[in-house]
Amino acid sequence: MLFGDHLILLRGGGDLATGVAYRLHKCGFPVIVTELPRPLVVRRRVSLATAVLEGEITVEDLRGVRVASAADAWALAMTGAIPVLPSPEWPPAGDARRPAALVDARMAKRNIDTAIDQAPLVIALGPGFVAGVDCHAVIETNRGHRLGRVIWRGPAEPNTGTPGIVGGKGRERVLRAPVAGVVAWQKEIGDRVREGEPLGDVAGQTIAAPFDGIVRGLIAPGTAVPAALKIGDIDPRDDAGAPFTISEKALAIGGGVLEAVLSWLGQEAERHAR
Repeated sequence: MLFGDHLILLRGGGDLATGVAYRLHKCGFPVIVTELPRPLVVRRRVSLATAVLEGEITVEDLRGVRVASAADAWALAMTGAIPVLPSPEWPPAGDARRPAALVDARMAKRNIDTAIDQAPLVIALGPGFVAGVDCHAVIETNRGHRLGRVIWRGPAEPNTGTPGIVGGKGRERVLRAPVAGVVAWQKEIGDRVREGEPLGDVAGQTIAAPFDGIVRGLIAPGTAVPAALKIGDIDPRDDAGAPFTISEKALAIGGGVLEAVLSWLGQEAERHAR
């Protein structure tokens, strides 16, 4: 690997984090992903987190593999695959090694436990972080003119609470749990659906398609969810391949992370050359 000595840790393996992993991996950086033991990702076919549930997943030509320990993760990362470690914490107990860069890609819209001293370079995605305080750099995640930009001082745009517009649809394209309970689906990711067609249920309460479209994402069946949690996504565009390819938003954010990492490496090289 071109940058084999500069391992990047991604906290979170959702669809946006996977776009980041894709950009970094393509440019020769070894990558480790950490995820919840029971991931809550919706766009499962383009999320490395799915490896936690299925053991392995291939997203485009990126191969993610579930591993059982930090030692296994470090070893696998050097082979070209992406290790996915079910561990909400980093570093895991008993492993003191530090990555060259840490990326908080959990998209919690708030800072859960990320600190600027956790790695030589700490990057965070989206709102909830202040560059120069919580981390070294923040990547803008809000759709629009600033998407993917690197912020070295200050915060990203605040959380709007409103999903971005895709194919003319915004808030209505997101499926949310009507009540707390266990999710069961009648449809699969990639299925075409008609407005009003039953997609599944939560605790017996039916979830119907809000409009004609393609099922872009569904949380894993059998997942226990709280009321109002995002559990699915319908795409109004007639693009059968969209649920199975990394989105333009994820790739733009990934490009921002790559820019931040390469900028930092350049600055480090100049500093050591003095």
